[in-house]
Amino acid sequence: MTEREQRGRWAYIGSFTEAGGLGLTVAEVDGDTGALTPVHSTDAVVNPSFLTLSPGGEVLYAVSETDEGAAAAFSLADPTRPRLLGPPVPVRGDGPTHLALAGTWLFTANYGSGSVSVLPVRTGGGLGAPAAVLPHRGGGPVAERQAGPHAHAVVPDPSGRWVLAVDLGTDSVWTYALHAATGPAVAAPAPSPHRETRLRPGSGPRHLAFHPRGDRAYVLNELDSTVTTCRWDAASGHLEPIGETRVLPPGVETANFPSAPVVSADGRFLWAANRGHDSVSTLALDTTGDRPELHATVSCGGHWPRALTAHPDGRRLYAADERSGDVTWFGVDPDTGIPSRAGSVEIPAASCVVFTTGPASG
Repeated sequence: MTEREQRGRWAYIGSFTEAGGLGLTVAEVDGDTGALTPVHSTDAVVNPSFLTLSPGGEVLYAVSETDEGAAAAFSLADPTRPRLLGPPVPVRGDGPTHLALAGTWLFTANYGSGSVSVLPVRTGGGLGAPAAVLPHRGGGPVAERQAGPHAHAVVPDPSGRWVLAVDLGTDSVWTYALHAATGPAVAAPAPSPHRETRLRPGSGPRHLAFHPRGDRAYVLNELDSTVTTCRWDAASGHLEPIGETRVLPPGVETANFPSAPVVSADGRFLWAANRGHDSVSTLALDTTGDRPELHATVSCGGHWPRALTAHPDGRRLYAADERSGDVTWFGVDPDTGIPSRAGSVEIPAASCVVFTTGPASG
């Protein structure tokens, strides 16, 4: 099978084992219809609620979203049978909800303790104990959700020089600097704090996605159903909020907690998953990327879409509907960006979907 044929062939689905989920599920992706067919599952990690793949797709990483908090690495030598590369590694943070690779480091966002952990990635893809745990400080005006910091997502910037951590509790995005090794036999220093960018009090930022051009970032806010558009300067590591857009239609007052933003590969559309309204919003982006405009909302196909993911081919979206226990897939209209439901598969307590990647060579 060629690399192009392998790209996007397998889906890895995380779920909450403590809510009846199967843990990590492997599903084959039909290249024509987008349908998912589960072929294997493992509960080797408790609550693998968020997943990410190594750049070449050889290793799959998972958080263990528990009070103790851990991260785990799986070998994908056989892509249908993930194999643990050692036991899960404690992250020294509570309730990790998100993780990302940046250079030779794995970052986790620890919601419960309001911190970011930085774990070294060893040769072969396994994980070492945290080299640093970076605490956030502060809070926000929504007392029941913002009594303290709650780091929710960690996202590397496209330049590879920075990692941005989105904190729901402090209404801010924290930027961390990555450092190069000083010599061939010297390990790179651990990442260090660079700056904190304040967003509007009470907005409750949850996740962030970059424009493919790399100079704009979109922060999805859980507590007020908005997205904050920001300019991003990779040279200085400066994030500048420049506007907000509501992700629900005017007059909709449903209790709603947006969960996941996705930007199309061509930079024309921004999608957002809505928990409560149980929908996927489509926002059109102009050529600057500065003014998202809400065009449509469609049903997510289930209840409580915790994550939204684009297939590598750009033609489909997948919603992990946690409370209805399914993953729903959508075809995307190439002209309008509006998704239409194409099918679903039962995945109890689904929380995240990622796809095999790797270079799409000719």
